[in-house]
Amino acid sequence: MTAGTLHDTYVAALQHDLADLPDGATLVGVVRRPTRWFSPAVDENRPALAPPASLLDEFGDRRDELEAEGTSETEAHDAAWDDVEFAARYRAHLDSSPDARDAVDDLLARLRDGEDLALVCYENTDEKRCHRTILRDHLEERRDG
Repeated sequence: MTAGTLHDTYVAALQHDLADLPDGATLVGVVRRPTRWFSPAVDENRPALAPPASLLDEFGDRRDELEAEGTSETEAHDAAWDDVEFAARYRAHLDSSPDARDAVDDLLARLRDGEDLALVCYENTDEKRCHRTILRDHLEERRDG
């Protein structure tokens, strides 16, 4: 059996037909706090694969502080990401949270079984950093290792 492929995109790309995904790919949301318009855009949502609420809150508070100081939205986003060590803390969450580990194992099994998956979140990664690219890399590393 051929292994499935792994992709990622953002919800607005799905809503505006901008996402280049294989036909039939399962759209897997990876957000902790889905909006009412997010849920209908995906096939399922896996909040265990979202960053922990405490990290999201700390990141959001720092981003808001930077914006209040006059930093642009995109620059504030990326600076706050660095300031709270978002990437390292999210990677640690993927390794330490039993729920996240179980969700990762489930997605890996589905990929091995030939299912095409697309991770979906809010951020356009052409403009801002997003945890889903870290998650995609984590899944690829685990699949290859």
